[in-house]
Amino acid sequence: MRIRVHHATTYDYQHPAEGVVQALRVTPSGYDGQRVIHWRVDVDVDGVLRERRDAFGNCLHIFSADQPVKSLTLRVTGEAEVRETAGVVSGALEPFPPQIFLRTTALTAADEAIRAWAQATEQGEPLARLHALMGRLHDKMAFDTTATNVATPAAEAFTHKRGVCQDYAHIFVAAARFLGIPARYVSGHLARPETDAQDAAHAWAEAFVPDLGWIAFDAANGVCASDSYLRIAVGLDYLDAAPTRGARRGGGEERLSVSVTARDAGLQRQD
Repeated sequence: MRIRVHHATTYDYQHPAEGVVQALRVTPSGYDGQRVIHWRVDVDVDGVLRERRDAFGNCLHIFSADQPVKSLTLRVTGEAEVRETAGVVSGALEPFPPQIFLRTTALTAADEAIRAWAQATEQGEPLARLHALMGRLHDKMAFDTTATNVATPAAEAFTHKRGVCQDYAHIFVAAARFLGIPARYVSGHLARPETDAQDAAHAWAEAFVPDLGWIAFDAANGVCASDSYLRIAVGLDYLDAAPTRGARRGGGEERLSVSVTARDAGLQRQD
């Protein structure tokens, strides 16, 4: 599938902010199942935009403004071709061995409830157990955009049985790591057949299976990633792969707005 993305993030500050720095993980990388056709990152205020790779191999842009900023909009446009691989991720840049992704974080810590729930997943080969874990999590949780925020840990979302794709990914990662399976958080885009416009970027998880490698599991939708999924960044949790993270001096209250469209570029829609 050829996926076309438009992603805009706007920060409005109560007062002009100084020393604004933004870390952007919004650009995909190529691997065996994914080819970037063209991609562009634009910022609507004067500053410096530098590109490099972060520790996990993600494409990272660092933007720093050289003037006080009252409003800032980051725009991403591009297209990439994604091939169906049954969720298998191969040929991607892998700076670390899989065992690194057994490390827990504050957002992916497995409390007693997650550990007991994970342990109750039927025994078997790792791949079958991961599919069972995904299916059980999809059935257990209710998708609710008001129940959590970006700082909600897996244990809290699991307790309330509600959350968004980020929470599903964190819980899946926490449970897989408890079972001794390396797992990581993935941010990206999902081209949905029913609509182009979305509230935010998407998130899912990848788990490492011996003899197969990394496999992508989207517990929020109960499926392995397909050619509708455009993979952008990976990390131990959301903080490592967030599309935007920043810092500033002053500015008072901040208002954030996000606009995302991700679509099959070959699909014609009638408005």
